[in-house]
Amino acid sequence: MPPLTHARAFAVHVFTAAGAALALGALIYAVRGEWAAMFGCLGVALLIDGVDGTFARRFKVADLLPRWSGDVLDLVVDFTTYVFVPAYAIVTGGLLPEPLALAAGALIVVTGALYFADREMKTADNYFRGFPALWNAAAFYLFLLRPAPWLTAAVIVALAVLSFVPFKFIHPMRVTRLRALNIAALVAWAALALVALLRGLEPGPWVVAGLSATGLYFVAVGLIDQMSKHDRPSV
Repeated sequence: MPPLTHARAFAVHVFTAAGAALALGALIYAVRGEWAAMFGCLGVALLIDGVDGTFARRFKVADLLPRWSGDVLDLVVDFTTYVFVPAYAIVTGGLLPEPLALAAGALIVVTGALYFADREMKTADNYFRGFPALWNAAAFYLFLLRPAPWLTAAVIVALAVLSFVPFKFIHPMRVTRLRALNIAALVAWAALALVALLRGLEPGPWVVAGLSATGLYFVAVGLIDQMSKHDRPSV
């Protein structure tokens, strides 16, 4: 096998690992209280996570580089960007009073770690099983909407519990059903999120409404698919 082929395969691992550098940048911005910049770093990391698997399959990375586990690398990076940095932001971002904030942060990192250790976190048709520890997205909406502290706490507890409830949550890039529509919704969400970040998380009611609608869409797609299969008569 030509050396260039192996180098290209390893470059995919480097691309995935770049998410860890973005996590560090996001944490630095979070310490400074620069929330829009923090979410910008987490957003780029989310983009990398969305496409690196496609590159890995295209270039047969697992076959060419069996020494390096892409699955483990992905989980390490995802835990920092999906769970750890968002938990820090929620604890220090003024969303909750301090004692409650610390408890919420602990709940997020513990349940997030358990979720990432679950070998059955995905269904056979590529949905996530339960709330997929998307605390980066949850934190984004909490900072955008700034609900009352009691509601913020209730949302965090509910999402932590839902990590262990077997309902379907869509993976927009991997689920085949309605894939074109799912990707279109993801692109729309990303565009609206970018506007929100450029406006310092104060984008105005229309952008907030659009982000809320697309967020609800992603939640509804998996639930509708699950209910339709339950209602389908067995043959």
